[in-house]
Amino acid sequence: MPASLRLIPVSLGFSVLLTTGFTQAAPIVLPETSINADRDAKADNPRTREVSTATRTATPVRYVPQAIDSVKTANVLDYGTNDLATALSGIPNVSSAADTRFDGLRIRGFEASNDFYLDGVRDDSQYVRDLHNIERIDVLKGPAAVLYGRGSQGGIVNRISKMPEAGRRSSLEAQGGSEDMRSLYADLSAEASENVSLRLNMGNQDANSFRDGISSHRQLFAPAISWQLTPRLNWLAQYEFSRFERTPDRGIPGVNGRPADVKRETTYGDDRDYIDDKAQSLRSKLTYELNDNWQLRQTLSLFKLESDFDNTYLTAATAATNRVTRQRWQQDLQTRNLFNNLEAEGMVDTFGFEHRLLTGVEIGSQRRDPKLYTSLPANRGGQAVPTLDLYNPDRSQSHAGPMMASSNNHTEVESRAVYVQDQLRLNEQWQLLAGLRHDRFEVATTNKLRGIEDGRDNNSTSPRVGLVWTPLPEHSFYASWSKSYSPVGGGLIGITPGASGNANDLDPELTRQKEVGVKSDWLDDRLSTTFALYELELYNRRTTDPNDPTLTILTGLQRSRGIELTATGQLAGNWYLRGGIGLQDATIVKDNNGLEGNRVSNVAKRNGSLFLTWKPEQGWYAETGLTLVGSRFADNQNTTVLPGYGRWDALAGLRQKDWDLRAALNNLTDRTYHSSATSAGQIRVGEPRNLVVTATYSF
Repeated sequence: MPASLRLIPVSLGFSVLLTTGFTQAAPIVLPETSINADRDAKADNPRTREVSTATRTATPVRYVPQAIDSVKTANVLDYGTNDLATALSGIPNVSSAADTRFDGLRIRGFEASNDFYLDGVRDDSQYVRDLHNIERIDVLKGPAAVLYGRGSQGGIVNRISKMPEAGRRSSLEAQGGSEDMRSLYADLSAEASENVSLRLNMGNQDANSFRDGISSHRQLFAPAISWQLTPRLNWLAQYEFSRFERTPDRGIPGVNGRPADVKRETTYGDDRDYIDDKAQSLRSKLTYELNDNWQLRQTLSLFKLESDFDNTYLTAATAATNRVTRQRWQQDLQTRNLFNNLEAEGMVDTFGFEHRLLTGVEIGSQRRDPKLYTSLPANRGGQAVPTLDLYNPDRSQSHAGPMMASSNNHTEVESRAVYVQDQLRLNEQWQLLAGLRHDRFEVATTNKLRGIEDGRDNNSTSPRVGLVWTPLPEHSFYASWSKSYSPVGGGLIGITPGASGNANDLDPELTRQKEVGVKSDWLDDRLSTTFALYELELYNRRTTDPNDPTLTILTGLQRSRGIELTATGQLAGNWYLRGGIGLQDATIVKDNNGLEGNRVSNVAKRNGSLFLTWKPEQGWYAETGLTLVGSRFADNQNTTVLPGYGRWDALAGLRQKDWDLRAALNNLTDRTYHSSATSAGQIRVGEPRNLVVTATYSF
């Protein structure tokens, strides 16, 4: 275990919060409700039947009054995909906003880059996450502050890690592919005793790129233990260390409203550039069964990130001169997150109504220390960053001048929350979900360069209500309304001390969603579909005061309206289907910054995917699929358009009892496309046709 994480032994325990007064004439056994891996009897089935992300209780997807999509990581790792944005690119109304430095997404038109979770615990730091220790990715669409707190305007992304399982086989996996991609990963399981299960995921991956001068190196080490201490008390402990060293790739610039017509391999960085992320997390979860109906859970999570980079990247291109302007930045970032959560869940009957109750307390403490440096301007004795030729850039033209400190901040965030939820079963046809959460959020930032400090305190209450009607056994109609809040300094945590707008209204932004839909099972309960319609509004968006540009007022409005249809499951025999389509209109409705009426950047009006798989238990198998993304704007000013595209992928393999050999071909037609943009000056280029071969041995 890497020594950079210093841990003090922590004694964890429970206080008895509930009395034995909660009893029932006919006890209902409370199932295990940890946010854990999918337990489908057939691992090849892409369908997830039960989730905990949406309610923090084990709930069938059919009875969640909100759209939720799940992706099993095995389905994307086979194609060489090891990043969230690509893994979720075909999910309806989910858009990639990925940056070379960290994961980025938009859900239903709203920024979700700070709404990532790991096993239900906030994971909002700036880094690129490894998927090899992840069983499944859940995308809960719409506000989720009632359970998860601040943010979650468009939804959340919850990664479900691989858990120890008694009797599970171990596996070794080797992968190789185009551009010198090669990796070796192990997923090892063991049983130390009848009460102790162990699991270890570890591995290494190296890769070059079709992009000039770009390469990467990954490491992963993730042990876990599940210990049944007593018949009623279980302890789950997990540690993960991941390191991702890579060359930053800021993409290509926009020229005359479109991505520059340059070769796909063209880059504009510097041979000296690098990014190095070292992330560590330690999680402890105690689960205690008070009786057949009530359960207590305590989760303690500690996360640390060290991220350094030296990055020379393009800012714009001038068509008249064919020159690309650049900037150089260096950063040393340290992050520490500590969260403690205590929950009680149980079943109770009142007047013939069946309740599943959940109540919880969450305490969080976050620290963020970014030190940022930029090139010293020429008028202060520095050196300008050399410009490059748009079509034939010379990466050896380096900036050799002095750097100066641009910012050196220390941010502290303290958060406390209490929440309650009731899943009420009225009768065989009607179910009601209601929840309420109250948050206290405190942020303070110190500018070490200027010696000044500023902070904000906010209180917010987030409600949620949903109704599910099941008039037919195979079809559930639902309607829901939910609300979330986003306080100043709660996204990329921290505020700017001394900023001119700090003296005026900095209350939280608020988001509300109305959603209706139907969830159905077809073909003798083999195939599941979800059809949803929604309206999502950020109705007091921060915008500039038209009478005083130094002030910020909460009068803006951003709205997204859309339709989604997804289908997953087994068609017949060995045939499986997964996919969906989304249509949405994400628009800035009110704004004082000249953006009123514009579409939100990186958000297509339509996107979707469809994958068809034929996979018998042994022997040959195959899969093919299409991912479709409509045109998008690279910036909120709507100056540069990213053309829509369709990508066709395919996979074929042969498996026996212990061996599985498969080959995947991505982008069969070698389509040139652009996956996302940070701005009109930085547009990411999608991968050309490439081959990935994977061999797995199980024992």
